[in-house]
Amino acid sequence: MDKLNRIMALDIGDKRIGVALSDPFGLFVSQTELVIRKNDKEALSEIEALCKLYSVNEILIGVPYNMDGTFGFQAQKNVDFIAPLLDKYKIIYRDERLTSFEAEEKLKKENVKYTKNKGLVDIESACIILEDYLGE
Repeated sequence: MDKLNRIMALDIGDKRIGVALSDPFGLFVSQTELVIRKNDKEALSEIEALCKLYSVNEILIGVPYNMDGTFGFQAQKNVDFIAPLLDKYKIIYRDERLTSFEAEEKLKKENVKYTKNKGLVDIESACIILEDYLGE
């Protein structure tokens, strides 16, 4: 029997990258990680290690479009960041407008203190990106 592949979602920031992984059947979020982005090479290496560890073949990249729907500076930075992995994985770009706000609101409702640990917001944002994709 072939190993089932998971889907990974990334919420890419300049300092941290929130990571969410689906279960092997692609039904729900089952695992989360946080990659500290000291430099791009190390961050990409860590993401690839997670892909191998969890048998990932598809990566969703959160792309923050501008509110008018145009492709902005940060969106281009995210696309450029993941470019070295284009030949190795199926990369899908997902609109992530307002996911950080949505993540903060969700954490507030759960009484999770995130202001001193912004990584929680990044992880929750990645979960939202993945949950939206899996729910389609």
